[in-house]
Amino acid sequence: MAGSSSAPSSTVERLKQLEAVEGDIVNAIQSAGSALQELSKDKPVMKNVESHTTTFIKTLVDVEKKLTGHINYLTQVSTGQPHEGSSYAPQKDLLLAYHRIDHIRSRLNDLERVTAEPVVHRQQLTQSDLLQMSEQH
Repeated sequence: MAGSSSAPSSTVERLKQLEAVEGDIVNAIQSAGSALQELSKDKPVMKNVESHTTTFIKTLVDVEKKLTGHINYLTQVSTGQPHEGSSYAPQKDLLLAYHRIDHIRSRLNDLERVTAEPVVHRQQLTQSDLLQMSEQH
C-alpha cells in the first residue's frame, strides 16, 4: 500500500487501509494454499513451493506491520492522549477550567462574606475558624 507510511487523517482513510489489509490477508492465505497444493503433488517443484512460501511470509510481515500501526493508533485514542482528530484532551481541559472557576467563585464569595461582616465580629474569629473555613473548600 503506497500511503501506509503517512498518517491517515480520517476514518474513511483508515477503513480503506483496513480493507487493503484484508486483501493482503486473502493473498497470504492464497499463497499458503498454493504452497501446500504444490507440496501435495507427487513431484512438487520446490522452486514454486519456495516462491509461494516467500510470498506468504512477506505478505504476513506486511500485514503485521500495518495492523500494529492501527492498533497503536487505537491504543493512543483509547488512553486519551492527544492525537489528530481527538477532542478528548480539550474537553478535559475545559472541564477542569470549569472546576477552577467554581472554586474561585466560592473563595471570592467567602472573602466577600468575611469583609462584609462588622469589624467586631471579624476580630472574634480565631485562627482555627479561618483554617476551618479554608479546609471546607
